Amino acid sequence: MQDTGNLSGANGTITAKEDRFQGHDYYNIDELLNDDHLLARDSVRTWVKQEVSPIIEDYSNRAECPTHLFKGLAEIGAFGPSLPAEYGCGGMDEIAYGIIMQELERGDSGIRSMASVQGSLVMYPIYKFGSEEQRRKYLPKLANGELIGCFGLTEPDHGSNPGGMITNIKEDGDHYILNGSKMWITNSPVADIAVVWAKDEEGVIRGVIVEKDMPGFSAPEIHGKWSLRASITGELVFEDVRVPKSNLLPNVKGLKGPLTCLSKARYGIAWGAIGAAMDCYDSALRYSLEREQFGKPIGQFQLTQKKLAEMITEITKAQLLAWRLGTLANEGKATPAQISMAKRNNVHMALEIAREARQIHGGMGITNEYPIMRHMMNLETVLTYEGTHDIHLLITGMDVTGLNAFK
Repeated sequence: MQDTGNLSGANGTITAKEDRFQGHDYYNIDELLNDDHLLARDSVRTWVKQEVSPIIEDYSNRAECPTHLFKGLAEIGAFGPSLPAEYGCGGMDEIAYGIIMQELERGDSGIRSMASVQGSLVMYPIYKFGSEEQRRKYLPKLANGELIGCFGLTEPDHGSNPGGMITNIKEDGDHYILNGSKMWITNSPVADIAVVWAKDEEGVIRGVIVEKDMPGFSAPEIHGKWSLRASITGELVFEDVRVPKSNLLPNVKGLKGPLTCLSKARYGIAWGAIGAAMDCYDSALRYSLEREQFGKPIGQFQLTQKKLAEMITEITKAQLLAWRLGTLANEGKATPAQISMAKRNNVHMALEIAREARQIHGGMGITNEYPIMRHMMNLETVLTYEGTHDIHLLITGMDVTGLNAFK
């Protein structure tokens, strides 16, 4: 990116950046995509260049979420794009959903998180496990950005082991009384509703829709993050919150509910991480052709070419992995273990590419003149949320051996 002028920001004037990104498709994967996929990609890429890239470094520096982008995300169809059109959603396929996440994360992982939490972790469980009344009530407003949602699963003492949760609901007439807390919840401080997972009096995990104006419900913001600084993160605290029984998701019991949602979100991350990797590669490639040392562009040196060649190779492998996963998802054949493999591989790939890109940029790579360090810091979080790097490794291990390392 390079300076192009000034914009009016939340806290005064900010320096705008020109987004010079060009797509990278070494294996002509575009030929495997249909017109809807390409249209979705181009429209989201244009939106990111116009609305995200000029401001994202400033918001990240200030650790402030550009909440005004929620409306724009709704307008480009980023909320629940693969859910049915009858509920105000996109009605597109899973590859289109993945491509949209890729383009958003090319802008910033936090922006992709804003969209994927809304679509995969809030709208999807309401569609998949909710009543028809709940679908009609919430999905159109979530799709158009009138409502913002969040997903409450992780607790302060239960991250990789969600089955150990202590958040609970108890019956009280036509209500449930909800008590407990959740931690590391994207969107929570600005959310209008939360899909919360809690144990009932029999110890069975159930999902409930909690609205922000219910007494006893609070969502304090978490500060001090060095990663995902442009994404708003908080807690969920429930102190004798009375939730109508009509807000219970009726069509699922047990860990299957939240884990199914996580598979949907992890699928989007597998695509999204490619976007961050491509942005780092694109910047590094351009810098290597423009930066001269010893009388020639640094891209002419063998070690720089080695880095760039390995980067585009890994991106291409990840693109093929995501495309095949999307094809399986469209056919209803993608397994949670296959999704875990793609999420783990592609995020790790993106983080390694960010680190290599930083080296190609030299000292400039640590400045906000380039997007590298922002992507690198973001990807450190993406590596461990929605299932840590090691947990996904064990999911693959269990799938190929049939032996459970979690017990």
